[in-house]
Amino acid sequence: MNDMKRANKEMETTAEVSQFLAFTLGDEEYGLALLQVQELREYEKVTQIANAPAFLKGVINLRGIIVPIMDLRIKLNLANITYNELTVVIILNIRGRTVGMVVDSVSDVISLNLRDMKPAPEMGTTVGTDYLTGLGIIDERMIILVDIERMLSSSEIGLLEQTAA
Repeated sequence: MNDMKRANKEMETTAEVSQFLAFTLGDEEYGLALLQVQELREYEKVTQIANAPAFLKGVINLRGIIVPIMDLRIKLNLANITYNELTVVIILNIRGRTVGMVVDSVSDVISLNLRDMKPAPEMGTTVGTDYLTGLGIIDERMIILVDIERMLSSSEIGLLEQTAA
């Protein structure tokens, strides 16, 4: 009977765990749902698209698929955009579309229990934070959990779809 209780407890604990890919932008650490991540790639030169918004760096050919590449630092209005050997492109699946996201670096995959996740702070209407799903706390690390789909407006997702077509 003890084995049955232990197995049930382990199943409950496992069900509460979510996995996130941890990445950095500037001095902050972010996380996004691992299920959205298709692969990681080195940053490579992109083909620029005329009249595209600044955050849309251009497109790459990924095994025959044209993939729009967006720079999350530009999208979030962060300063000092520098590409180096640590710069990574996270290839994501967003609403059935393949999209690349440039970040400063990727650190690891983290597992968070529900008790390790705190709700996103209220910032009022002047700061758009509806893309934040919460904060993950692991020891001394605080990871800003983001929902990429919510971060992009419908028109921006439409633009990414048009760029990939």
